[in-house]
Amino acid sequence: MATLRDIKRRIIGVKSTQQITKAMKMVAAAKLRRAQENIINARPYSRKISDLFRQLVSIDSNINNPLLAQRPVNNVAVVVVTSDRGLCGGFNMNLIREATRLIHEDYRDYYESGNLYIYPIGKKGADHFSRRNYKMLGELSGVFSDLQFPAAAGIVNDLKKRFLSGEIDRVLVVFNEFKSVMQQRITIEQLLPVPRVTNNDVEGKINTDYIYEPDRTVILNNLLPKHLNSQMWRILLESNASELGARMTAMDMATENAKELIKVLQLRFNRERQAAITTEILEIVSGANALKGE
Repeated sequence: MATLRDIKRRIIGVKSTQQITKAMKMVAAAKLRRAQENIINARPYSRKISDLFRQLVSIDSNINNPLLAQRPVNNVAVVVVTSDRGLCGGFNMNLIREATRLIHEDYRDYYESGNLYIYPIGKKGADHFSRRNYKMLGELSGVFSDLQFPAAAGIVNDLKKRFLSGEIDRVLVVFNEFKSVMQQRITIEQLLPVPRVTNNDVEGKINTDYIYEPDRTVILNNLLPKHLNSQMWRILLESNASELGARMTAMDMATENAKELIKVLQLRFNRERQAAITTEILEIVSGANALKGE
């Protein structure tokens, strides 16, 4: 049975934990504001460049660019975007669970034949897949501590180089899309080869008739690398904002749970102390009565 001293020590320990979780929540909230602004500002550019790319491809289906080439798929790379640190609820595990499902269900044949590679971005994903002996194509950790656009461009350049050399034939990205502080949506997108769209996909969405100078092919060849970089940059920003939102929510819940636990422990402490006082009074009264009897 716990003594009064044990309960007191536990109350002090829970209060210390509560202070830590509260501080982490405030830090996550402060970072989240900037991350949210970044993703909101990045989305229009990413969407516009994507629309322009879609229109170019839909108008001229004979454009010959190696990044658009649909070839037989022999090797697949799955880019898994997780966080570098924990304490963000189910942010990482939900994403890893979805990536594992994708690997073992949709691309099971490639995994079993050893033609599926993992490219983790974030320490949590790298630790998870390396411990389970998945074939790793690369690894990038610490990118979210100081998230900059060159990091996204570096990832795209590495993947483009491997794709153009024939080392991999398809690149999929699994990441958390930021919806709100309380909600993230796990999304799977194909990065390479860049998916072609048909006229039906853009019919009714893009009606603007552009005049391209010098011509569509030159514009597309210059636009395609920018399109890939902007998509990867958007993915990193989405994941960063989602992580901070998840951490803020998790720390808020931990702070509230600590508050409830302190109440329960304080009530228990008061009861035990009252019982100890009552016992002492009874012992004193019994002793006094015994002395009177003598």
